[in-house]
Amino acid sequence: MHYLDLDTWNRREHFELFSKYKEPYWGLTVEIDVTIAKCLADSLSVSLYIYYLHAAVHAANQIKEFSYRIDENNRIVVYDEIHASSTLNREDGSFGFSQITYAEDFSDFLAHANKEIERVQTSSSLFGSVHTDNVIFFSALPWVHFTSLSHARNFETTKGIPMISFGKILQTKDTFTMPVSIHVHHGLIDGLHVGKYVDAFQEILNS
Repeated sequence: MHYLDLDTWNRREHFELFSKYKEPYWGLTVEIDVTIAKCLADSLSVSLYIYYLHAAVHAANQIKEFSYRIDENNRIVVYDEIHASSTLNREDGSFGFSQITYAEDFSDFLAHANKEIERVQTSSSLFGSVHTDNVIFFSALPWVHFTSLSHARNFETTKGIPMISFGKILQTKDTFTMPVSIHVHHGLIDGLHVGKYVDAFQEILNS
């Protein structure tokens, strides 16, 4: 990790402006084609959620702006790698927060994910033992094919961590699509960067 040099950053004024906002986050919802991803996950006999979660965090590691975070001194930290902090459901209807270590290789990521799934499902705690800022907050609402989404947020503090949510997958003929909600800090990430992220996510799912 290192700190971004604000004196040479072409978005310094943007950061200073939006960081003063009570609500500096903005978001949108896009439809993602998961047809190929579903076929590949089925062929591997693995969870489709873990499969596209890996693709989502893999895409984030390709877009440098998704690695920017704000520290307690209002400096921008640039992390070398971003991991997945996903909500994981339990059989009793509750959920717990996880931190799944990123690995470019899917089998390695799957091993990390399975370890966290077991930890969450055998625990009653909301939080795990590891909490870092170099994550993206992921969640899934497989019961609802939404067209927009809002988040519970603490306006007193913000670290600029992106929040990405996945909705219910729908089938139209031979195509499967999934709504994806993306919320980001406007001082760190613009529409251009989200567009690059969406393209990278879709490309990885199709490969």
